[in-house]
Amino acid sequence: MGTMNDSMAHPGEGLASLDLPGWKTASSWTSALLLALLFLVSGLWKVVDPLGWSQRISQLNVPQSLSLAAALAFGIAETLGAVLIIVPRFRRWGAILVGALLLAFMAYFALNYNLLRGAECSCFPWVKRVVGPEFFMGDGLMLLLALCAGVWSKPSGSLRSALVIAGVVTVFAFVSYGVEAVRQTGTRSPDTVTVNGQPYAVGQGKVLFFFFNPLCTHCFDSAKRMSTFEWGDTRVVGVPVEQMLYAPAFMNETGLKAPITSDFETLKKTFSYTAYPFAVAVENGREKTALTKFENDEPRATLKQLGFIR
Repeated sequence: MGTMNDSMAHPGEGLASLDLPGWKTASSWTSALLLALLFLVSGLWKVVDPLGWSQRISQLNVPQSLSLAAALAFGIAETLGAVLIIVPRFRRWGAILVGALLLAFMAYFALNYNLLRGAECSCFPWVKRVVGPEFFMGDGLMLLLALCAGVWSKPSGSLRSALVIAGVVTVFAFVSYGVEAVRQTGTRSPDTVTVNGQPYAVGQGKVLFFFFNPLCTHCFDSAKRMSTFEWGDTRVVGVPVEQMLYAPAFMNETGLKAPITSDFETLKKTFSYTAYPFAVAVENGREKTALTKFENDEPRATLKQLGFIR
């Protein structure tokens, strides 16, 4: 009988083995659940839309050459942290990973505070955050939750299982990126778009749709450099994402000669628009490629390779 009792799992054995008061166990679970929800949403958003997030990250002073890798890396790390922290035997490792990410974010924005102050930095689709004191307070609160989740949990184990989870998350991220990349090519363009209330033919020849926000400095600098390109017979069509009223002034000030269409919503759905600045090269009504890099030698190098500029 003694042997049977020793081998049987007793109710509450897992919790009792922690030798922690009930309120600490409850706090660990509550903190873990909150962080898992936040980081799972944030991580999966980056994983399923890496091209869009590479644009958002580049607007936060990250070189565009590193922005896609950063979007994938953060998406994988945040998703993995969310999965690990919700599982009791991996919770401490998950808390360490989440805490390290939060510290890295806080350090980066602190070092670039003067440059990025007031910039939008929202990892959650339903929450709008800007860089400022409240941003650090929010991340500080999440860091405290990670501390509670990790300290008031049992030591993590089964490294092999954790690595398998990491592998699954990584494969999922790269498959999502591959699907998104494929979707960016070969799409059929509308035959016409609306310019000044009239149909404007775009179904023949070479057309570059340039998505921009007239109040975006990155868009302004990109358009100004593009105005120096030798376009030949390629036509550029400006697509204001917002602030349509200021689009004509934007074109005048940058020197980019392009008609302006009001069909953003249609073109957004057609070309899987991500974030501005963004462009789509179309030839004879078919998408050749989407351009998300507007830094250093881009998009000049890609456009020249496609034959869209001389």
